[in-house]
Amino acid sequence: MSGGPAHLLTTLFMAVAAMGYRHTTDLDATPRITVTFDELSGVRRFKAHTLNYSTLLLEDDQGILYVGARGAIFALNSSDVADGSHHTIHWEASPEKQMDCLQKGKNNKTECFNHVRFLQRLNSTHLYACGTYAFHPLCAAIDANRFVLPSHFEEGKEKCPYDPARGYTGLIVDGGLYTATRYEFRSLPDIRRNLHQRPLKTEESPLHWLNDAEFVTSVLVRESKDSPVGDDDKIYYFFMERAGEETTSFFDKSQVARVARVARVCKSDVGGKKILQRKWTSFMKARLVCYIPYYEVLRSVCSLDGGGWASTVFYAAFTLSAQWRTMEASAVCRYNISAVQHAFEGPYMEYQDWARKWSRYDGAVPEPRPGSCITDHSRRKGYNSSQDLPNSVLDFVKLHPLMFEEVKPAGGEPLLVKKNVAYSQLAVDRVRALDGRSYDVLFMGTGDGWIHKAVVVNSGIHIVEEVQVFRDLQPVESLVISHIQRSLYVGAASGIVQVPLASCARYTSCYDCILARDPYCAWDGRACRTITTTDSTGLVQDIQSGNKGCRSSSGRVRVPAGSLLWKNRTVLQGDDVLLPCDQRSNLARAVWLLNGSEVLGTGQDRLRVGVDGLLVTDTLPQHSGEYRCYGEEQGLRTLLATYSLTVLPELPRIPTAVPSPHAASQATNDMKVAYISAIVTLVVLCTVLSIIVLYMSCLEKRKGKYVLGEPRPASVELQTVSANCLRKGHREEEEEELTYPDGCLRIIPGEAPTAATSPVKEMPAAMPPVPPPLPAELTNGVGALPNVLRKMNGNSYMLLQQQEEPLASPLYSASFTEELSKILEKRKHTQLVEKLDESSV
Repeated sequence: MSGGPAHLLTTLFMAVAAMGYRHTTDLDATPRITVTFDELSGVRRFKAHTLNYSTLLLEDDQGILYVGARGAIFALNSSDVADGSHHTIHWEASPEKQMDCLQKGKNNKTECFNHVRFLQRLNSTHLYACGTYAFHPLCAAIDANRFVLPSHFEEGKEKCPYDPARGYTGLIVDGGLYTATRYEFRSLPDIRRNLHQRPLKTEESPLHWLNDAEFVTSVLVRESKDSPVGDDDKIYYFFMERAGEETTSFFDKSQVARVARVARVCKSDVGGKKILQRKWTSFMKARLVCYIPYYEVLRSVCSLDGGGWASTVFYAAFTLSAQWRTMEASAVCRYNISAVQHAFEGPYMEYQDWARKWSRYDGAVPEPRPGSCITDHSRRKGYNSSQDLPNSVLDFVKLHPLMFEEVKPAGGEPLLVKKNVAYSQLAVDRVRALDGRSYDVLFMGTGDGWIHKAVVVNSGIHIVEEVQVFRDLQPVESLVISHIQRSLYVGAASGIVQVPLASCARYTSCYDCILARDPYCAWDGRACRTITTTDSTGLVQDIQSGNKGCRSSSGRVRVPAGSLLWKNRTVLQGDDVLLPCDQRSNLARAVWLLNGSEVLGTGQDRLRVGVDGLLVTDTLPQHSGEYRCYGEEQGLRTLLATYSLTVLPELPRIPTAVPSPHAASQATNDMKVAYISAIVTLVVLCTVLSIIVLYMSCLEKRKGKYVLGEPRPASVELQTVSANCLRKGHREEEEEELTYPDGCLRIIPGEAPTAATSPVKEMPAAMPPVPPPLPAELTNGVGALPNVLRKMNGNSYMLLQQQEEPLASPLYSASFTEELSKILEKRKHTQLVEKLDESSV
C-alpha cells in the first residue's frame, strides 16, 4: 500500500463527500464532557484473584449478575457488585490438561486455562456454562440454587471453541443451543445447533458456506409472534469473512478482502430428508455495509426491538482494517429489520467456476423459495417441515447461500464517525423523554477502557460524555444494561465495573443540564436530577436542540446572584496577564466582553483567546476594565468568570523618612568597606589563577623530559654494548626503559660529581676533548655507519643499530661492536662534567 496514512485519509473523506454526507463536523464527533478516572463518582468495582471477566449474564428480576471469568464463575449482587456477598465456583483446568496444552505449544500464561466462554440460563433451575478447559472444551449444567459444579461434565467440542481468543457466539433458544465458531483446531467455521433432537450444522461441500468466518454476535428475533403469514423465529449471525464476490482488497491487490456479513437460520429447521441431512436448509447470508469505504472490521452488534419484532433495529460498530495501518477510526451504523429481510428476499448469487468468483444469478428459482422458513403459504402446499421440501429446492440452497443485495444502513449513511478511537463493544437502551419521543441511548466501549455515552437524535448522534472507567488501558469486552438498577455493567480483563446510566448531579446548572441533552436527566428549577416515570412535573429538558428552558429575554443564561466571585487583577504597564476561563464543555466557545460592550477576539492587538482563557500581552492603561467570560454553545451564553483588571503606569512610591546626618555618614562608610572588600577579593582570586596558569605552563614545557616525583640516578652509567642489543634499536618503546637486563648500553642523563671521593663541590671542568677521528674508511659519510643514527639534543642519547646484512665496504671487516668498544676505551678516563649538556659517542 502506498501513499501512507495521509493518502488513506484523503481517500476516505473524498468518498464520504462524494456520497453527500451530512456535515463536515460529523466526520469527527466530539464528546461534550470528559470525565477522567479520578473524577468518577457512584462507581462500584469487583475483582477477584483471576482475569478475563468477559462473559456476563444479567438476570435483572433475580437481582443477580453472573460472570464467567478465567477458571471461575461468580454470582454478584446486581444492585452493588462490590458489597462482598458474591458466590464463587472455582473451575480450573486440571494439571494434566494444562500439561497437555503446554506440550501442544500453547502459552501457559494465557491459553492453558479454563476460559468460560458461554454462560446462559438453560431452564428454570439450571445454568449452562462452557469453557475452553486448556484446549479441551467442557460444558456443565449448574444448579442455580446450589451454585456448585456437577459431578458430570459434557464434551464441549461441538459447543465451545478450543481457543480463548477465537470469535464465538452462542444462544439458548427454547432449550436448543445455537453456537457459531471454529470448534476444533483443523475444523472450518460452523454454525451448529446442539441440545436438540435435530442437531444441525452448515454445509461444507461442494461449496463452503462460510469462508474463514470470525463470528461477532448472534440475535434472536421472534418473528413468529403476531406474524400475519405464520412465519418462524429466526437467529441472525453477524460475522466477518473473506469475500468471494471481491477478487482482491481495495488497498492490497494481493490480499482477498474481508467483509461483514449477516446470516440467518430458522428455529424450526430440521434439515433435509435425503439432501442436506443434518444440515441447515434455511441458511442464507448477505453483505453488511456501513457506506464508509472499507470500514471492513465488524466489532460489535447490539439490537433493540422496542416492544415488537417489526421495530427491531441493529446497531453495529466498525473499525478500519489493518490495511489502514496507523490510522484509527470507528463508525456506527443502524440497520432496520426490514432492510435485512429485503436483502434475503432479493436475488441470489452463484459461484462461477471459470471466473472463480460470485456473480448475480438470473435463472429460474424453484418453489417454495429456497432458504425461507416454513410459513402458512408453504403449509397449504403440503410442506409442513424442511424435510418435506423438494430436492430441487435443497439443491438450490446448497449452491446459492449468498444473496446479491447488500444490507444498507438506515438513511444510507453512518450515524457516527469518530477518529482516533476503536469501539469494541456496544449496548443500547431506549428512553422516553419529556417531549413524548423515544430516544436510543448508545453506550460504546473503546479499546482503551473508556465508555462513550451518546443519544441518537434524528439521523445523527450526540455524544453526551466520555468516561474513563479503567485506569489501565484495556479493551472493554462486555456491556450489559440493567433497567431495574439503572446501571451499566462493564466487563474487561481486570474486573467488573458498575456505572450509573446517568450522573445528573454532574451538571451543576440549568445551562449544563439542558445542553447535555441526556434523556435520563432534567432540570427541576434547582438541580439536575434523574427522570422517573412517576413524576415529571416542573421538569425542563430539550433533547432535540439542547437550548430551551434556561434562556432569558436577552438570550443569556441567568446566573444566580453570588454564584460567581469578582476577581481583581493588578499589573504594571508592559506586563502580561492571563485571565483563566474554565470551559467545562468541549463543545462550548469562549466569548470575552470588556466593559459590557466590546467583544474581544484573537485578531485584536495584544489580546489572545485560548483554551485556558484570555491572555493580555504588553498591557497598557487602556486595558483596564471589567472582563467577562461567557461559554457559548447551541446559541446560549452563560457567564463563567468575571475579572476587574487594573494596569498601573508605574510602581507606587512609598514615603520614607529623611535619614539623619549620622545615619548617612554610617551608610557611606559601610559602602566603602564593601567596595574595598570586593576589590581585595578580586585581587586574591586573580593572583591564585595566575599562579595556577604559570604552574601548568611549566609542567607543559617539561613534559617528556622529566618525571615529577621520581628519583633519578646521580651519574652516567655505561654498560657493555652487544650486537643483540643494537638490533633492538628499531623499537622506539625500548628507548624509554631504564633497565636492560641483557647487558645493553644504557646512557642515562643526569648530574655527577667531579670526583667520587671528594665531598667538596668543584667548579665545572672544561669540555672533554674531541674524540679521535674514525678510521679513514669510516670518514666518507654515514653510509659506512649503521643504518640508524639518531641525534638527540640535551641530556639524551644516540641510538645506534647495526645492519644485519654484510656491509658493502670490504675495508670494514670488523664488527661495529669492536669499533665502538675501542672508542669507549679511549674515552673511559675522560672526566665527566658536573652538568652534562650532551652525551655523544
